[in-house]
Amino acid sequence: MRIGIIAHLKHPIIAPFAGGLEVFTHQITKAFVERGHEVYLFASSSSDSLLPVISILSDQDYDSHTGIRMKRRDLPSEYIAEHHAYFRLMKEIDSYNLDVIFNNSLHYIPITMANVLKTPMLTALHTPPFYELGLAIRAERSSPKVNYVTISAQSAINWEDYIPNCQVIPNGISLQKWETYVEPSVEKYAVWFGRIHPDKGLHLAIEAATLAGIKLKVAGRVADQRYFEERITPLLNENVSLLGLQEQPQLNQLIGGARVCLVTPCWQEPFGLVLAEAMACGTPVAGFNMGALPELISKEVGVLVDYPDCQALAQAIDKAMKLDRKTIGNYAREKFDLNLMVEQYEQLLTTVATKTQHSNYAIS
Repeated sequence: MRIGIIAHLKHPIIAPFAGGLEVFTHQITKAFVERGHEVYLFASSSSDSLLPVISILSDQDYDSHTGIRMKRRDLPSEYIAEHHAYFRLMKEIDSYNLDVIFNNSLHYIPITMANVLKTPMLTALHTPPFYELGLAIRAERSSPKVNYVTISAQSAINWEDYIPNCQVIPNGISLQKWETYVEPSVEKYAVWFGRIHPDKGLHLAIEAATLAGIKLKVAGRVADQRYFEERITPLLNENVSLLGLQEQPQLNQLIGGARVCLVTPCWQEPFGLVLAEAMACGTPVAGFNMGALPELISKEVGVLVDYPDCQALAQAIDKAMKLDRKTIGNYAREKFDLNLMVEQYEQLLTTVATKTQHSNYAIS
């Protein structure tokens, strides 16, 4: 197939990845190419040159250290720049003679303009509903043209009012890249990794680790400077280490050496690749009973407590550390196989590409 993949434009699609969506986009693009498909990845300019990237937005003013696009007087805001980038793409995307468009943009423009395209589109919903995307999808549903898929049963529930019975394909990871550590490091510590953003709840992880009397190592980029300064900085002490964004091999070693991984979402987390990656390292999870976590975590691999009870989370840390790490690693390899995910998307995209009539619902 000739597949056009529309990427999220907030960050380039390149390691070290800014977040889970960038990981997903990189993995699935690479996998489709390896499976012999002709792929076009519509992304920002500094995305991985080993991928078949078609640049639709310049990264000239993107700061890879902060993950922020610097504002200049002669440039529009990031919001308007993305709007125009997607608008230009959608006006010309039929000229690529694609069999199918796989939209991972989280942007309203591809949805809004889908009704003027000849090429069929599959849109993956990687977040809970938000205002602009919700409006676009509700309008599109009045004369359905787009097919939808999402990444967890909880995410399908979140989108139920917009897209009843949305198909689910759970995320997977490149398991061969993640070594399982049957024994943790001699140094006793917990790990938290991801974007340092209010949605991810690092402040609660620090509080719980302090209550549990365990050191906490943090890997990730500051995605919200105000949150970091107001909520994180006052909590920092000699038992909290901020390591910044880590390359995958170093991250594997860091997570694998930890006694427990803290996962502390403050929103309806639709999946959370950190869960799959932590468990692939053999590291048990202690976290909040939020979003998709209950459907991804069994009692053999982690302990979940009510949000935002840090005292309960501290107790969960102690319980989780007693879980069998080999069992956890095997669980991850059975549940989060990237090849299975890719096969399911490949089948779904084939169906969308060959489908002649669009229903009011996602393909099931």
